[in-house]
Order: sequence, then C-alpha cells, then structure tokens
Amino acid sequence: MQSQPDPQAPRPESPEARADRNLAELLQELRVVQTGVQIVFAFLLGAAFTSRFPQLSTFQHGSYVVTLLLTVVAAVILATPVALHRGLFHRGLKSRIVALSALLAQVGLVFLAMALNAAVLLLMDVVLGRTAAIAITAITVTLFAGLWFVLPWAIRRP
Repeated sequence: MQSQPDPQAPRPESPEARADRNLAELLQELRVVQTGVQIVFAFLLGAAFTSRFPQLSTFQHGSYVVTLLLTVVAAVILATPVALHRGLFHRGLKSRIVALSALLAQVGLVFLAMALNAAVLLLMDVVLGRTAAIAITAITVTLFAGLWFVLPWAIRRP
C-alpha cells in the first residue's frame, strides 16, 4: 500500500521556481476577476446613458457614482500586479512582486466586493425600493464576507 504525500510538505522546487509558479497562478486568478470588474464597469457606463437615468433620486445618483468609483478602484488595484510584473520583469524581484501582488489581490477583492454590493444596492433600490434594497444588500454583503474572506481564513487556521 502506497502512502499519500503530506499536503503540508513543501514542493520540491527552488525558491525561483516557486515564485514563478505563484506569480503565474496569481495572474491567472486576476484574469478571471478582472473580467467581472470589466462587465460591471461596462454596465455602469451604459446605465448613465439610458433615458431613465435622469429620473433617479439623489440617493440613486450618489449610489451610482460611488459604485462606479469603487469599480474603477478595484480595476486599478487588480491590474497593478500585471504592471508590477511588466515594470520589474527580469530584475530579480519576483518574490517581492509575488508578495506585493498577493496583497494587492486581497485589497482588490475587498474593493470589488464593495463595488458589487453597491451595484446591488443601486439596482434593488430602483427595482424594489429602499427597504428591500437594504435587506437584499445585507444578504449579499454577508455572502461576500463569508465566502470570500471568512471561509478562507477559517480553512487556513490550524
């Protein structure tokens, strides 16, 4: 009977190979997330040019602006690892790039979660009214917090 490898044991790879693998994995994750940001941003850009947009309340206009800006900030932060990699390519800094990029990815996810929840608040306020919008947004905030932040934290705890 063969024994299973220890999942906690380090992979047999050099620090350089590990940094290469970690950066490739991180950039692939960011590609997936960036697509979502682009879709939300495109929706928001189009929404401002609809015939109903001028009829929105002051709260809804404010929500729109906040949502759009949160989406832009999320896009900038989530694209920064690519810019770091391009700007520091072949400078022997890959481990530092990976560490900073991982932090930026976490911060970017926070801004993306805020942007998506702000979009839910805006849309639900227009469609269902303020009370329903707040209730539904509270649910989506809980889902994001639980699945994106609490679950990974709970799993990585010893």
